[in-house]
Amino acid sequence: MTDRATLAMREALGRRRVGFRSSLLFAGPAVIASIAYMDPGNFATNIQAGAGFGYLLLWVVLAANLIAMLFQALSAKLGIVTGCNLAELCRAQFPRPVVLSMWAASEVAAMATDLAEFMGGAIGLALLLHMPLLAGMGVTAIVTYALLTVQRRGFRPMEIIIGALVGTIGICYLIEMFIAPVDWGSAALHSVLPQLPNAAALTIAVGIVGATVMPHAVYLHSGLTQNRVPPRSDTERRKLLRFSNKEVVVALTVAGLVNMAMVMMASAAFHAGHPEVAEIETAYHSLTPLLGIGAAAVFLVSLIISGISSSVVGTMAGQMIMQGFVGFRIPIWLRRLVTMVPAFIVVGAGANATAALIASQVVLSLVLPVPMIALVLFTRRRTIMGVYANSRLTDLAAIAGTVIVLALNLLLLAQTLGIALPGLPAAS
Repeated sequence: MTDRATLAMREALGRRRVGFRSSLLFAGPAVIASIAYMDPGNFATNIQAGAGFGYLLLWVVLAANLIAMLFQALSAKLGIVTGCNLAELCRAQFPRPVVLSMWAASEVAAMATDLAEFMGGAIGLALLLHMPLLAGMGVTAIVTYALLTVQRRGFRPMEIIIGALVGTIGICYLIEMFIAPVDWGSAALHSVLPQLPNAAALTIAVGIVGATVMPHAVYLHSGLTQNRVPPRSDTERRKLLRFSNKEVVVALTVAGLVNMAMVMMASAAFHAGHPEVAEIETAYHSLTPLLGIGAAAVFLVSLIISGISSSVVGTMAGQMIMQGFVGFRIPIWLRRLVTMVPAFIVVGAGANATAALIASQVVLSLVLPVPMIALVLFTRRRTIMGVYANSRLTDLAAIAGTVIVLALNLLLLAQTLGIALPGLPAAS
């Protein structure tokens, strides 16, 4: 960060009242984290949710986004108050075998994340430029690495780029809402009416949670806020927390609205006449005759931007997680290579791209409780957080969010093992 930016932030922290322009000085960490909530994995799960179940699973998207909002705020608070990121605190607080296990789980999550991001960006480029999927993945890798080199100039240029990409995705889906014939009444109803009609809906619901509440984003946010502007007093620390909470609410509200728009677009376009649409490629080809070439083009543009930008953020998170857990880092090109190799293997083996995307989101959901539990444990401890430890209400909400994710995972495991679930019909 430049001396000029640091001075401007210091001046803002010293003022009694801070205006909108001064608040923008502190924006960035939540914006970067929010791109993880609009990655290609979201496209895959949201298309299947909307096409297969109409508006019925909108409540899952809303609930997942609220959980994400809470945990991103807690992650940011951890970094601001302690000056450490979540992975570093895990290494300091837990026994070494636990730390290594958590690191291994996080690396699995990183590979699942890269699978989704690479697949999404590659599918978009392949459809747009009529190139093989593997070639699209290669282009995605090159563009991602080029963007990662911007980090050498400091975090502000990267935040501006990611912010612009997030804004573009949001505009794309705002346009889609004007094109698609959305039933707003039904959408509003099912946003607050919990329903899981069958076992297939459960799988998609778990995938939505895995695509929305991202393990690497929970780790990353604490690192983006640690020592960004080290507070010199409790007054400054409280101001930083207020700025952070406001940014989390704004950034993740945008991400949540984009996800809900994806489901509504898929429902409006496919559910009535084409509920079998379950793949991104099919969705793109079907959108042209149903909603016109404009809707299909907007869909592709948002998918490509999503894949590239989320791949950049995923690599940033991977570096931070590795350094925090085991105390070393590797060159950015090697980090990029290690996590994207499984994606190339999956595509080279001829696996269905969208099915692989859905599977990757289920893997993410299974790994997700690891950072969630650690974050709840740390942010409720006064020995770590002091007076900034979670209030009883926040603590209960965080525990409830973790229990919801664990419950969904247990239901999915039972379904996978063929155990009948009371009140949940099998997929038709």
